[in-house]
Amino acid sequence: MASWFVRRQLARMNRKGLDLGSLLPESALMPLRRDGLDPIPALAAARSAAPVSKLDIPLKIDVWLVSGREEVRTVLGSVDDWSSDFNNLAVQVGMAESENPGGLGFSDPPVHTRLRKLLTPEFTMRRLARLTPRIEEIVEECLDTMAAADGPVDLVEAFALPIPSLVICELLGVPYSEREAFQEVATARFDLLGGASASLGAISDSLVFLREQVKKQRDNPTDGLLGQIIREHGDQVDDEELAGLADGVLTGGFETTASMLALGALVLMEDADAARTVREGDSGPVVEELLRYLTVVQVAFPRFAKRDMQVGGVTIKEGDGVICSLLSADRDGAEPFDLYRAPAPHYAFGHGIHRCIGAELARMELRAAYPALLRRFPELRLAVPADELQFRDASIVYGVETLPVLVR
Repeated sequence: MASWFVRRQLARMNRKGLDLGSLLPESALMPLRRDGLDPIPALAAARSAAPVSKLDIPLKIDVWLVSGREEVRTVLGSVDDWSSDFNNLAVQVGMAESENPGGLGFSDPPVHTRLRKLLTPEFTMRRLARLTPRIEEIVEECLDTMAAADGPVDLVEAFALPIPSLVICELLGVPYSEREAFQEVATARFDLLGGASASLGAISDSLVFLREQVKKQRDNPTDGLLGQIIREHGDQVDDEELAGLADGVLTGGFETTASMLALGALVLMEDADAARTVREGDSGPVVEELLRYLTVVQVAFPRFAKRDMQVGGVTIKEGDGVICSLLSADRDGAEPFDLYRAPAPHYAFGHGIHRCIGAELARMELRAAYPALLRRFPELRLAVPADELQFRDASIVYGVETLPVLVR
């Protein structure tokens, strides 16, 4: 959802002939910059100097970067002190209430509580377990396609994108006859190479697709998430709300998982011990360390202070905004990837009431995909020098544009 907002603003700027980099000082973009897979040194320096520091963003309110691990936990864990309501943001950037994308990310209780209650039963391990066989089939189908290719294979296009796209089809209950169309709109919104306006158009297309799915399932509910909600809570949620929830599932479960699949594979290709551990079947701890180390969602949804308060020794006034750096929190005192690190909580899925509801589904996909990839292709390696890889620049969801590999 945060990715949706940034792209929408970029599209507006693009239409006006404006450039984000020219409007925001480099210091404001610092939380989104990386050096390969690592945060830039300036982020660690900012955290060391002060776990809460002011960002130079041209708004009427002060905006603060929260980069310390404990301070991030404090902010994200408090419902009473902080608001995520869309209107807080809309007022600051001149957006209309009608532009609210819906879903969980930009809502506060009791709206958030009601909507999350609709989704939570569908994301329990018991409900998700039904997807396990299909996830494994999807992974194998992708690997078959890779094995049949001549020469280098783009791991993003052949592996990282189709797996979460098809899994979300299964989750939502999109009919088989419409899954190719779903993959097209889902993948298009992930493609930043077409520019901001193209990305916004793809987001609009996906919302149209999801609204149509909701209308169809009102009449003939499937066994997927949309059908289950309609059967059990149909009179409690309207079509627009349900399409917004489905779009939140798509945004949160597709782009982030695709980035993790690609970047995690890159780490495993460079770490023989970790690859061996995953190949031999003990992928759980490695997946958790990859989630922590990569933290592909770099910052959390913006929060706005409901009252004057102290955080990290800094006075934040009522109405001020804060941006929590999830990446900084996860690298605070634990920078390198370490296969043997003792398990510890991480913020790759956020924290508090806005913690990603699809966290367990993402884990299921990663735990199925990494071992299968490395067992099928034990000689998997980059087809280009690592320093030629193109990573996203200043993106909320970090990722690599393409990942050319050799499978034999």
